[in-house]
Amino acid sequence: MTIQKVLVIGAGQMGGGIAQVCAQAGFDVKLNDIKEASYTKGIGVITKNLSRNVEKGRMTEDEKNAVLGRITMSLDLQDAADVDIVIEAAVENMAIKKTIFAQLDEIAPKHAILATNTSSLPITEIAAATKRPENVIGMHYMNPVPVMKLVEIIRGLATSDEVYEAVEEMTRKLSKTPVEVNDYPGFVANRVLMPMINEAIYTLYEGVASKEAIDDVMKLGMNHPMGPLQLADFIGLDTCLYIMETLHEGFGDSKYRPCPLLRKYVNAGWLGKKSGRGFYEYS
Repeated sequence: MTIQKVLVIGAGQMGGGIAQVCAQAGFDVKLNDIKEASYTKGIGVITKNLSRNVEKGRMTEDEKNAVLGRITMSLDLQDAADVDIVIEAAVENMAIKKTIFAQLDEIAPKHAILATNTSSLPITEIAAATKRPENVIGMHYMNPVPVMKLVEIIRGLATSDEVYEAVEEMTRKLSKTPVEVNDYPGFVANRVLMPMINEAIYTLYEGVASKEAIDDVMKLGMNHPMGPLQLADFIGLDTCLYIMETLHEGFGDSKYRPCPLLRKYVNAGWLGKKSGRGFYEYS
C-alpha cells in the first residue's frame, strides 16, 4: 500500500503541524477546513515555522518554498476523492468525528486509509461509522507536531495489519517514532498524563501549595520541562476536562473524576493560554 496523497482535516494547531511535517517529507497535502480564514491562519503559522527553520540554517529558502508548494487549500470534503490517506484533526467530539468519517467513507477511494488524530476517543467506535473499519486507525501526534517525535498508532478492533504497516512506514518517513498502542480510553499518553495534571489541580484545590510551588516541584524534582499546571494551560483546560471525562466514563473508575476546580475554570471561560487566562494569566 503506497501513500503519496494526503488530506488533513482541520487547519488548527494540530492539523497545521501534521500538514507541515507531511509536506516536509515529500507528500502532496491538501489542508482542509470549513472556513477559508482558518486555512489562511493555518498556512500562515506553517510559513512562520518554515521561515524560522531558514533563519536557523535548517533549510534553504528554496526548500521552504518547495514544502509550501506541496500544500494546497481544501474547503470541501469532496477533495478526499483522490487521496491515499485522510488524517482527521477536527474538534475532539465523537459525534462530529463520526459524521466526518461517515462522509469520508462515501467520498474517499476504497483503498484510502482513514486516520484520526484523536487523543482519547475509541478508534473502534469511530470506525463503526464507516463500511471500512479495517481501514480506520488512530494516529495521535504530540503537540507541537513539528517538534515532538512520538506518534501513538492505535488499532481499532478491525484495523488490518496492512493498514497498520502502511501507517507505521509513513510515520517513519515523517521522521517520527511510531509506538503501537491498543484501543483503550486515553491510550497511553493521556491515560498517564491527564490524571497527573488532574492530581496537580487537586493539590492546588486542597491548598497543599501554590501553583508556582506545584510546578516547581515537578520541574526541579522530576525533571519535567514544564510544570503540570502550566502544561494544562498550554493544552487547554477544556481539552483536559474533556479527556478526564472520557477516561472517567470509559473506565467507570473514580480515580479519573475531574477536579471540581478544573470544571469551575472551564465554566468560567478560563481555558488557559488560548483564552488569556487559566492557572496563569497570558497577555
